Amino acid sequence: MDSADDIFDSSLNLEETHYQEGYKEGYSHGIATGKEEGREVGLKTGFETGEELGFYKGCVDVWNSAIQVDPTRFSTRVRKNINQMQELIQKYPVMDPENESVQDIMEDLRLRFRVIRAALGVKLEYNGYPKPKDIEF
Repeated sequence: MDSADDIFDSSLNLEETHYQEGYKEGYSHGIATGKEEGREVGLKTGFETGEELGFYKGCVDVWNSAIQVDPTRFSTRVRKNINQMQELIQKYPVMDPENESVQDIMEDLRLRFRVIRAALGVKLEYNGYPKPKDIEF
């Protein structure tokens, strides 16, 4: 009678055994895939952030060069905003992307950029790197 009970027990436990095996395989696969996907998303996001920071840094450098050539070129308010923008760029935690201040700094940079752009009356925008579908030959 014990051998008959063992046969039925193994049949009843078959579903649970397969469930556990499937869970373990899925979990292992999920960890490996998740790390790879996380790395790809991190690289993409980091590149986009660096690109935007570089754009703002380039604008600040050009404006500072114009100020060196002609210190009266921009109003005091514009020069103040340019300096604040430069400080925000320097303060951005490039090596610490998990820092909670990154979003606040980026929002402040965008705001300062819009203020300067409006004060100068220029139509300058950061549109990001052109996507392959946006490039025409």
